[in-house]
Amino acid sequence: MNATPAMATGSGPAASDPGGLPEDTVLSVRGLRKDFTLHTVDGRVVEALHGVDVDVAAGEHVALAGTSGAGKSTLLRCVYRTYLSGGGGILFRTSRGTTVDLATLPDAEVADLRGREIGYVSQFLRPGPRRSVIDVVTASGIARGMDRPAARDAAAGALRGVGIAERLWDTHATVLSGGQKQRVNVAAGTVSPPRLLLLDEPVSALDPVNRAAVLATIARLGERGTAVLSVFHDLDAIERFATRVVVLGGGRVLASGPPQSILHDPNLPLEVAR
Repeated sequence: MNATPAMATGSGPAASDPGGLPEDTVLSVRGLRKDFTLHTVDGRVVEALHGVDVDVAAGEHVALAGTSGAGKSTLLRCVYRTYLSGGGGILFRTSRGTTVDLATLPDAEVADLRGREIGYVSQFLRPGPRRSVIDVVTASGIARGMDRPAARDAAAGALRGVGIAERLWDTHATVLSGGQKQRVNVAAGTVSPPRLLLLDEPVSALDPVNRAAVLATIARLGERGTAVLSVFHDLDAIERFATRVVVLGGGRVLASGPPQSILHDPNLPLEVAR
């Protein structure tokens, strides 16, 4: 199994098609808030997200930029429902054309959307014991509705796409190097193109050649209509592959626009975007 985050539970009843989204919008985060209580430090509350708005359209790649602690990964985890948000909405237009609020959707419906339409790829792979590389990726395809033969064929294509040699496919995934695990994780997350793909530092441990292969895989998904929301510390990758950049700072949106203007904007603090 790939490093899919656990799901935060305890949501209320589902909203009945909140609607109001432009036709091509897949994800609309509206006024999102998230606090953390530091129980071991006098119970103090840290505000991680404060009224964040982000939209992602079909085929668009929106990259989140900002310093450590800006709220980038927290935002991804709220969208994926690893964290329960403290306010605001996370509107998602499903493949059926309905709009749901992921912040309040019942757990079973969130789990179903994770299986069918929302992918998450982190920099970590935590496969089960004695699971081969090909089995890890095949299992992701089956979870997205493929039959086993189709899932295995798709897994083979996904592994080739990220540069995993065929001689490694029957190897236990636990013995791979960090960079190899990261590429297997990307293959598992993209074996069946999701409607929305969340990426949290998917190329952080990769050499230039394999980094390019993974980024090309991500770019192809966008060309096929997948909406991508990503976190990269590699600003060169953002400039080359993202269609829009949203800069976060202190849990707030500081700027949003095309990579070429945002990443070279002298009015943004150098440590935030450069």
